[in-house]
Amino acid sequence: MEKKKIVVTGASGYIGRHVVKEFLDMGHIVYAVDIRFNDIDKRANRIEMSVFDNDKDVYERLNYPDIVVHLAWRDGFFHNSHKHISDLSGHYSFILNLLEGGLKHIVVMGSMHEIGYWEGSVDEDTPTNPLSYYGIAKNSLRQSVELLAKEYGAIYQWLRAYYVLGDDAQNNSIFTKIMQSEEEGKKDFPFTSGENKYDFINVDELAMQIAITSIQNRVTGIINCCSGKPVSLGARVEQFLKEKHFHIKLQYGMFPDRPYDSPAIWGNDKKIKMILENKDEQ
Repeated sequence: MEKKKIVVTGASGYIGRHVVKEFLDMGHIVYAVDIRFNDIDKRANRIEMSVFDNDKDVYERLNYPDIVVHLAWRDGFFHNSHKHISDLSGHYSFILNLLEGGLKHIVVMGSMHEIGYWEGSVDEDTPTNPLSYYGIAKNSLRQSVELLAKEYGAIYQWLRAYYVLGDDAQNNSIFTKIMQSEEEGKKDFPFTSGENKYDFINVDELAMQIAITSIQNRVTGIINCCSGKPVSLGARVEQFLKEKHFHIKLQYGMFPDRPYDSPAIWGNDKKIKMILENKDEQ
């Protein structure tokens, strides 16, 4: 395997820390980029900077990487934060400056929230109608980066993630809230019907999919990083309780299901399967 020079932005984030480690374990040279560093693998080269600096020479500043994996995103757990929209031009300028500097391979983290309300499997041709500022911003950046990559002749991969869990103390999911309630000694946890079905993926599995996808260039464009299997929220949370040996019980029906949540949404895993099946050739 050819050793590559890889930049990971948002390296200290929930997903970023795992991606950095995955690339390092694969033997690549990693430049971890963030405004602060928490629990970053010590093997990584650290570059303290903001992606919003609008540095025209950022490609040179990042040591002319072969690949940039752009994970940096503020307020990712707060989908209706107005920062998603105000930050959008900063993300665009960062990627534009990289491509103008000479970058030939850009990878960006996407989200199922670009899709909006949808029932069934999601692939690269599924229409998007985001219903949150987060989804709108991600979708707009995706459309912009696709055009930029064509304009500058760069490889472009948009990695669309679904319902990520694992390392739950570091995120803001329902699993985190259950952990906190268990630690507080609460006996019951107010819950929805639990019937909505999602595509769950552990953050370590997601990091592996991101890393293996990024170092190859046969499969490009929108790629679902997913399990490809819909599982009800109730069933997955009950499994989580068993895995953790928690005593807390779910109180089903205490909260109504949100009308804008899809009854069942999951990723089409055709492209990621193709990548993983050929990983030994990379």
